[in-house]
Amino acid sequence: QLQLVESGGGLVQPGGSLRLSCKASGFTLDYYAIGWFRQAPGKEREGVSCISGSIGSTNYADSVKGRFTISRDNAGNTVYLQMNSLKPEDTAVYYCAATTGRLCPPPQPRFIHYWGQGTQVTVYS
Repeated sequence: QLQLVESGGGLVQPGGSLRLSCKASGFTLDYYAIGWFRQAPGKEREGVSCISGSIGSTNYADSVKGRFTISRDNAGNTVYLQMNSLKPEDTAVYYCAATTGRLCPPPQPRFIHYWGQGTQVTVYS
């Protein structure tokens, strides 16, 4: 059974850092594109970043470029999202997402095949 489990969320002050983890089970990461989405209260779920299968090319939403870094540990079947210089507007539930096929899809929920349960990130002053 394919499963994605996120961890690493929490409370942090502006300017701080967090690293989110997405542990995959039931499938091999190398054959999937893995992304991170987030959803703030009252807002639509939005794509944050994606890493493709195989060669591991990455992309980022403009709002997080230069601050967030996505990476993949194939041996551990885990994808990470390193978040630096966090801002209050980064507050949201962050979801790990997988898409069959190695290429990153457009950053829209309708292209996602599997979701994790989400982890809360709160950036407070």
